[in-house]
Amino acid sequence: MTNTARVAIITGASQGIGAGLVAGYRKLGYAVVANSRSIEASDDPMVLAVPGDIGQPGVGQRVVDAALEQFGRVDTIVNNAGIFIAKPFTDYTDEDYDAITGVNLRGFFELTRAGIAAIESHGDGGHVVTISTSLVDQANSQVPSALASLTKGGLNAVTKELAIEYAGRGIRSNAIALGIIRTPMHPPETHEFLDALHPLGHMGDVEDVVDAVLYLENAKFVTGEILHVDGGQSAGH
Repeated sequence: MTNTARVAIITGASQGIGAGLVAGYRKLGYAVVANSRSIEASDDPMVLAVPGDIGQPGVGQRVVDAALEQFGRVDTIVNNAGIFIAKPFTDYTDEDYDAITGVNLRGFFELTRAGIAAIESHGDGGHVVTISTSLVDQANSQVPSALASLTKGGLNAVTKELAIEYAGRGIRSNAIALGIIRTPMHPPETHEFLDALHPLGHMGDVEDVVDAVLYLENAKFVTGEILHVDGGQSAGH
């Protein structure tokens, strides 16, 4: 099926922030290609579910190919899928490293490489948005997360590089550096501790992230930006 609507690919789309982003882009009138390992088919004909582990070789290209086959174009890539494991540096295992770098780096690389090529093919620009973390800017001894800094710090850097490399072709690249967002992955008994990590005194909500991503989607003069949505974490403590 071909389609004249703009098309967004969103990874990690089965729940939490990703599911919120699918709904947000649909409200903008975009068709959406939704990827996660456990994604289920949607009743909405303008949402194409493509199951697969984005950290595995070839999956990023397969997701983009599915978007082109179903909707005929790609306009936006939202790299939302990510793995976060907080533990002391010397406790990380080789399996942790492979899992985190697989999703955070290989997933980004393969999907964004294929996605930008698809965006270039229609010639009227597009957008790459990547979800990062404020822990890159403000490390916290209460949340030791060296592998998040290793991977997400690189994504912050490549966000700016891609912004400059593709500015002349109308493709923007931005990132959202998050604090901790209230999702089902955080049990209620952890909320008081997690709230206190933010200068504003509380975690963010999924809607805060969706609002920020959609702001960047519509902010046509903004590229190379690392937008902090973190309750003040990046400003200090």
